[in-house]
Amino acid sequence: MDNSLAEELYSESLQLSNLNLGHSSTANGLNEADIEDEDGSLWGGSDEELDKASELDREWQRRHDEFHTIGYRDGLIAGKEASAQEGFNIGFNQSVFSGCNWGLARGITSALACLPDELRERLIETQEKRDKFQKLYESVNSISTTDALKLFHDDIMARKDLEQSETEISVTGGGSQEQSSSSGTLGNLTAELQSLLLESPQIKVEFFHQQVSSS
Repeated sequence: MDNSLAEELYSESLQLSNLNLGHSSTANGLNEADIEDEDGSLWGGSDEELDKASELDREWQRRHDEFHTIGYRDGLIAGKEASAQEGFNIGFNQSVFSGCNWGLARGITSALACLPDELRERLIETQEKRDKFQKLYESVNSISTTDALKLFHDDIMARKDLEQSETEISVTGGGSQEQSSSSGTLGNLTAELQSLLLESPQIKVEFFHQQVSSS
C-alpha cells in the first residue's frame, strides 16, 4: 500500500517536472530542435555574409584597379600630348626663321650662280663681289639637308651651353664676360649673304627676322 502510493507520487512528480521543463523550453524557444536549427542557420548565415563581403571586396578591388589603370593611361596620354605640343612650339620658334633664311640663302646663291655672265654683271657690279657670291654659293651648296639639320642642332646646343655658363657666372658674382654672338655655321653663311646683298642694291631680298618677346 505504501509502496504503490510512493510510486504514484513519484510518477506524478516526474510528469509535473517534465511538463515544467517542456513549458519553460517552449516559452523561451530553446527546445533541442530549435537550438539545432537556430544554431545551424546562424552559422550558415555567417558564411553567406562572409562570402558576400569577400565578393564585394574583390569587386571593389577590381574596379579600383580598372579605374586606376584608365586614369593613369589617360593622364599619360594627356601629358605626352602637352609635352609634345610644348616641344613643337619651342622647336618651331627656334627653327622656322633660321630654316626660312637658310632656304633663301640656298635659293639666292644657286640662282645667281646659274645666271648668264652678262646678266650677273648687271646685278653685281665688280668682279670681286661676283667671286664672293660664287664662293658663298659653293660653301652653301656643299652642305646637304642632313648636314644642315645637324649643324642647326649643334648651334642650339652650343647656344644653350653659352647661356648656362653666363648664368652661372652672373649667379656666382663673377666678372662681366664678353658676350660672343655665335650664331653658328648656318647663321654665319646667311649673315654673309645679307652683307653681300647690301652691297648689291640691284638684288632685293627680304629675310625673316625673329621677334623676341619681352615677357
